[in-house]
Amino acid sequence: MSTIDSGHYGDGVARRTKRLWTDEEKRSICFQTAAPGVSVAQVARRYAVNANLIFKWLRDPRYAPDPASVAPPAEEARFLPVEIVAEAMSAPAAPAAGNHIEIDLAGGHRMRISGSYDPEALARLIRGLTA
Repeated sequence: MSTIDSGHYGDGVARRTKRLWTDEEKRSICFQTAAPGVSVAQVARRYAVNANLIFKWLRDPRYAPDPASVAPPAEEARFLPVEIVAEAMSAPAAPAAGNHIEIDLAGGHRMRISGSYDPEALARLIRGLTA
């Protein structure tokens, strides 16, 4: 990006500059707007440029991102089935057999997971409950 002085100003007056974006910079900025969950306004703030200018670039076929080069959206967030059971604290149980997980949480709550599950989603759930 380069800048040029856009006029003559007297002493004590700030000079305004006009930024000149290269075609490659415009393509890069426009490509960033195609990422899932990213808005044009977010990209505009990142580069300190008006969002309307980015929309103008997106209408130009030279800068618009190629739909084939954009990554497909990530899998949607989903809820995990959770059952909160109120029961008295007992002695530690023997290790569960098969696909069963039992987690004792603060406050006397216990989380039981059985069957198949997504380990990453379970880790996020536990971090959310313990934070």
